[in-house]
Amino acid sequence: MEMENGKVEKGENLSLPKQLPEAEALVFLIVLVMLVDRKLYADAKVFANKSVEFVERYNRRTLDLIAARIFFYLSWSYECTGTLSEVRPKLLAAHTTATLRHDEVGQETLLNLLLRNFLHYNLYDQAEKLRSQAQQPESHSNSQYCRYLYYLGRIRAVQLDYADARECLMQASRKVPLKARGFQVEVQKWLITVRLLLGEIPDRALFQQPIYRKTLVPYFELTACVRVGDLAGFRKVTEAYHIQFRKDKTHHLIVRLRRNVIRTGLRRISLAYSRISLGEVAAKLGLDSAEDAEYIVAKAIKDGGIDATLNNDTGCMQSKEVVDIYSTNAPISAFHSRISFCLDTHNEAVKAMRYEGSAQRMDIESAEARRERLEQEKELAKHIAEEDDDDF
Repeated sequence: MEMENGKVEKGENLSLPKQLPEAEALVFLIVLVMLVDRKLYADAKVFANKSVEFVERYNRRTLDLIAARIFFYLSWSYECTGTLSEVRPKLLAAHTTATLRHDEVGQETLLNLLLRNFLHYNLYDQAEKLRSQAQQPESHSNSQYCRYLYYLGRIRAVQLDYADARECLMQASRKVPLKARGFQVEVQKWLITVRLLLGEIPDRALFQQPIYRKTLVPYFELTACVRVGDLAGFRKVTEAYHIQFRKDKTHHLIVRLRRNVIRTGLRRISLAYSRISLGEVAAKLGLDSAEDAEYIVAKAIKDGGIDATLNNDTGCMQSKEVVDIYSTNAPISAFHSRISFCLDTHNEAVKAMRYEGSAQRMDIESAEARRERLEQEKELAKHIAEEDDDDF
């Protein structure tokens, strides 16, 4: 306390108000974002490590969101400096800590960072093991869930599970925010490749959208070659955009498309010719010899890709009569897949609904009881006032 002469009494303990760790962590995050925006990745890497050391001292749920963003920029700074593998042990330890502390925001953020870390070095088996053993949080952030579906789709595509990969990538493309245009393009690149591997041809209107008109030019030309079964054109496209496909990490999937191109071209030949020699088939498909064409035709007939017979004596492929597709099970299968998609969408919508908890219902009941009690008190007060008037 101050005295009249302006001096302070002895023994008075003066201390400045202690700063909250959330405020200090937010300052760390702002400085870190500034360093990354200015492309000072080496300084950002050092400062991010200090920021992580600070947030790891506290176990506060109010710090979870800020800490998750700091870990994101930590991984980004390591990736921009070409040392992404060095941060992997720290991310694994942080993910374990977040799981023990029930930090859901940190769990999903660090899981996505680890998946990105593994996929950056094409470690798909390790990424799948981590994903299958990691504990999934009950609630999901939309942006983090989009990233998770994107990484899961990539893993499934490499594992030859194209159907699940398509579902994951399609969900990611639907849930992605409109502002994340770069992420939309990356998802579409993988989705187009997976659909081509499944034998589907993406709609031309997709490539005419302003956001995809320039970025998906290699995949548009690739789709055109697959659609008509042009093996020579397919080779030219893969050679011309080889660097781009490697940068997108889809080159190993595009190599698998060669068989689809040959199968499509062979299907078109079988529909156009009732009988054709294997040498002409090899010339039209751009194969090296008639022996290669014989092997490919036999494999396509065995898999059911074409409805034809192979005559080894004359060296010819003879096509059978075209069967009406509506007499087969193809329409039923297509109708079943659409019904399954609608049911899955309905189930997801039901799961996303929020219902009132028991505590909230008790509050509503107590409010109604309180309202009845107040009405009874008003009636009682009015009755007492009437009796007082009568006595007066």
